[in-house]
Amino acid sequence: MEVNCLHIGMKAPDFTADSTIGRLKLSDYNGKWVILFSHPGDFTPVCTTEFVAFAQAEKEFADKNAQLIGLSIDSNPSHLAWVYAIYMTTGITVPFPVIADRMGDVAKLYGMIAPDVSSTETVRNVYFIDPQQIIRAIMVYPMTNGRSIPEVLRLLIALQTSDQYKAVTPANWHPGQPTMVPAPKTYSQLIKREQDPQALNLECKDWYWCYNAQLPEPPKPAMLAAETSAPTVSHENIPAKPENSGSMSWRMS
Repeated sequence: MEVNCLHIGMKAPDFTADSTIGRLKLSDYNGKWVILFSHPGDFTPVCTTEFVAFAQAEKEFADKNAQLIGLSIDSNPSHLAWVYAIYMTTGITVPFPVIADRMGDVAKLYGMIAPDVSSTETVRNVYFIDPQQIIRAIMVYPMTNGRSIPEVLRLLIALQTSDQYKAVTPANWHPGQPTMVPAPKTYSQLIKREQDPQALNLECKDWYWCYNAQLPEPPKPAMLAAETSAPTVSHENIPAKPENSGSMSWRMS
């Protein structure tokens, strides 16, 4: 199966697809960040834990002007049955759209299929698409290992922080910690840093290694405070099945 190869900085290819909320276009979300992620298949254990975790964090993504969109090469009826099963098992509603990509058109367009692993299932890709529909970051996990949703949220906040403050973030950065500035591009800029970093509001370890002395106001997403917590299912919160469980008029609200 031929697959495309996308890279950071390019315009995200537009597409139209059916989903659990109806037909959608990527360009419908112009002006918002989009977290587009693929999963190998419905009714699988690792994917289910990921969807529960994404659903639990959805409000925090929404608060950062970000729309979650899932995708796999499964049918829309399969997606609907799966998200309904998640709700009936955990009481958690999947609030974001899940794209049905039976022919693999979007998967091939975005390079979500690793032919050496599988020609029929998508691996765990995550595409960070900014409000101008530019791909800003790409994460790829294998089928065997679930994603860290706090890391997806952390990277989103890091990208937004870099845009807002024209800064870069160091290794293991978290919201509220010092950001950094890129290395100087000219000798005169180097000398200014060496002579008076305080005037530039910098704290430097060396001329190329400088932190912003004044911290931006940190966002406070709850997910980042519990990075290592796996989603838990409380049987006390499992809703009773509706009396007419086969009726399509019963609403999951």
